[in-house]
Amino acid sequence: MTTCNRAAIWQASSAAAAAAWAPDKPSFAPNSGGILGGMRSLTREAPATPEHDLPPDGQAADSPVAWYRGNMVGVPTDILASTAFNQHPVALHIHGTRESQTTLFRHLASCQTQEEAAEVFQYGMAQQFGRDQADTDHPIPLRYHTSYLDLLRGWGFDANSPQGAVLKGWVESRFGLMPTFHKETLGRFPSPAWVTYLEEKVHSRFHNNAINFQLDTLFEYCQWSIRRFGEPGPSRIRLWRGTNNLEEQLVHGDPASHRCVMRFNNLVSFTASAERAEEFGDWLVEVTVPASKVLFHPGLLSEPLLNSENEYIVIGGNYTVRAWHGYL
Repeated sequence: MTTCNRAAIWQASSAAAAAAWAPDKPSFAPNSGGILGGMRSLTREAPATPEHDLPPDGQAADSPVAWYRGNMVGVPTDILASTAFNQHPVALHIHGTRESQTTLFRHLASCQTQEEAAEVFQYGMAQQFGRDQADTDHPIPLRYHTSYLDLLRGWGFDANSPQGAVLKGWVESRFGLMPTFHKETLGRFPSPAWVTYLEEKVHSRFHNNAINFQLDTLFEYCQWSIRRFGEPGPSRIRLWRGTNNLEEQLVHGDPASHRCVMRFNNLVSFTASAERAEEFGDWLVEVTVPASKVLFHPGLLSEPLLNSENEYIVIGGNYTVRAWHGYL
């Protein structure tokens, strides 16, 4: 199919969807108490946050983990960040995203392979957010439009880059998880470290062009892809990470026993290769990540992003890990 024909079909489908679409009303069983009843049910059924997932007494003022945070995924942030969630995960959806992207996901539903879905997703995102090749020939220079692809490339180069700050800010906004590190440890607020992070996460160089909504759509596409094609996962994924500062991230347990709880940053990279992870630190940690916390995995896009390290980008928080010092 030519680019011209694909664009015409996409535009016609989008116009029809805009005319016919109406938001679905949430339905609840009789006597459920409506939305409030549904939230009470979620709260009753959700596991309690283990004590070792909370900051020690007297350190709350210095710990972003202890700050109040709301989110857009319908699971209390303390639970979302806990090891209990990782043991009993549920599907996560960012409120309103799928409802706003009905045309895109209608096209995705017809895809039979991951490769076909990646092409459709990237084409749809280019149509919506102005990353089409035609822009380069525009007679008047256009303002730079940030893309989710730019942020992923920047993250792959340096997670502490301005692009990384925008990604961490998105996690903070959507999942309620505060970052714990950006160039240096983010502790008591205010501080120079916090000022640097806050400036970079909202700087117009990378925070424009509805970038948070682009990332919302990327997350929903990733979750759809995992459920549709069963890769990776389908429910949990075994991953590795190398680190030199395990003690600074330790929450509970003794690494010498090869099992402990670590607090990762609100967005963190892992790899599917233990041998590759060993290259990045003296400590090698193995985690089991819920598929519902994955933002990016190898093969999700047709762009060759983060392929050299077989990298996964995952929503952080507390994780039970197996740890080894030195080589396996």
